[in-house]
Amino acid sequence: MQPTCAQTAAPVITPEKTKEVSQEPSLEPLYRVLIHNDDVTPMDFVVKILERIFFVDRIAAIHIMYTAHHNGSAYVQTLPKAEAQSRIGRAHFAAGMEGYPLRFSMTPE
Repeated sequence: MQPTCAQTAAPVITPEKTKEVSQEPSLEPLYRVLIHNDDVTPMDFVVKILERIFFVDRIAAIHIMYTAHHNGSAYVQTLPKAEAQSRIGRAHFAAGMEGYPLRFSMTPE
């Protein structure tokens, strides 16, 4: 006796239908990062911090540094709050390790 198709057929598996819930990720507020001039921190150190921590290209870093030097402060970039806090903290730590009073601040966009 040969098995019938019904006896040899593999069970049919149908994927479960799930409801897609589109949730917008909660966006962090944006903050403007500012650099403040001081009379102690060397210009080349400021440029290095802008390049390495804020990922600003060299020409823009030099421009930001000179703007802060002449105007007292300069806009660096706009970032989500947590990222701005993190980068400012890293910049302050790096400056402190070298004994420089370099300061950044952030203001809501």
